[in-house]
Amino acid sequence: MLPVKKTTQPAASPARQLAGFISKFDPSIATQIRAARQVMKRRYPTANELVYDNYNFFVIGYTTTEKPSDCMFSIAANSKGIGLSFYYGAALPDPHKILLGSGSQNRFVRLETAATLSKPEIMEVMKAAVEQADPPLPSRGRGRLIIRSVAPRQRPRR
Repeated sequence: MLPVKKTTQPAASPARQLAGFISKFDPSIATQIRAARQVMKRRYPTANELVYDNYNFFVIGYTTTEKPSDCMFSIAANSKGIGLSFYYGAALPDPHKILLGSGSQNRFVRLETAATLSKPEIMEVMKAAVEQADPPLPSRGRGRLIIRSVAPRQRPRR
């Protein structure tokens, strides 16, 4: 009897997995997610992107390390739209009163479009989040795309 040859499918690359997660969304929201990610990658090239395709939200967290607790901010999306979440937002200065939420830690802003990320008041809070980061963002190199979790069940993305 001949030995049975086991074949395994190679795991999809993180970039391919990310594309698949985003494709679950309505095309207009998927376009917003891709555009916001492009802005963030250009602005913070040394940050790691930690991806979570959770039950309630799809999240891309921007971190100074590979640890979720070192997250500065995240793009968070569901079927209704996308937002920018500040992991330690309650500790950030908010002179323009743009941050939403009342929890003990997290704050967020809704993103109508990726251009919202370039509004001066948003950039000011993002700058404060980067300055607050401990450890700081690396000054050189490239961040990694890391798929952290995929929930087996999810709310509809469309």
